[in-house]
Amino acid sequence: MYKVFYGLTKDPFTKEIDPSEAFRYNDFVQASSRLEFLKNTRGFGVITGEPGSGKTFLLNCFLSSLNPSLYKPIYIPISTVTVNDFYAALCEGLGISPAQKKIRMFTQIQDIIATYYNSKHITPVIVIDEAQFLKNAILDDLRIIFNFGMDSRDYAVVILCGQTQFVNQLSRQPLEAVRQRIVVNYTMKGLTKTESVDFINHRLKLAGRIEPLFSEDALELLYSSSNGYLRNLTALARMSLICGSNLKAQIINSEIIYQAQTELAIMV
Repeated sequence: MYKVFYGLTKDPFTKEIDPSEAFRYNDFVQASSRLEFLKNTRGFGVITGEPGSGKTFLLNCFLSSLNPSLYKPIYIPISTVTVNDFYAALCEGLGISPAQKKIRMFTQIQDIIATYYNSKHITPVIVIDEAQFLKNAILDDLRIIFNFGMDSRDYAVVILCGQTQFVNQLSRQPLEAVRQRIVVNYTMKGLTKTESVDFINHRLKLAGRIEPLFSEDALELLYSSSNGYLRNLTALARMSLICGSNLKAQIINSEIIYQAQTELAIMV
């Protein structure tokens, strides 16, 4: 209903945004450049940020940009698993049936990664999401899995993505050897006030809306309520369009944002 009312060709604040239409704010550009560097050098990378800060979208854009003839993307979304379960998930992501025992899976993983890199000239790119839930045993095993003995080269890219507390977890003494393998480490901070306004206008333009739709006080409130985090910002902007269209409001003002906040239970 609100799309018709506001003359939009599509939902401007949907989660299903094409990576080619991504708004390139500073945080996104900085993190992307580090992932590009990691892609070329290989090794371990860490991306952290508060929930809703844009980590998953960043990784989706990065993975979708990979040339499938040169890279094999593997996404492991669940980190609250046992060591054996993690090994099995990694085997399946690499396209092999996991053995029953951990030691056998270890060999399977190393063999297939070496085959991809040396024989097929394909670099596995392994993204492990919600890394703050990983047990220390899994993190240490990751270091061992991707250590190919006398060969000092890195055969794969491993990206550990988690909430900000994951950095503290890595700083503990037992994980010193893991920390030494990290090539890039970036924390997502969210959008600035100016970027949040530009983001809203960018999304509206993609949906066919050229004329201003949000008042200045509404844009101010959108930013302060969301702290510049994409998930909250898009959810609040979308709900404000729903509330605004129900009120037949031609312009979304701060009162409508407050109403949308109440419905979403997002407080300033």
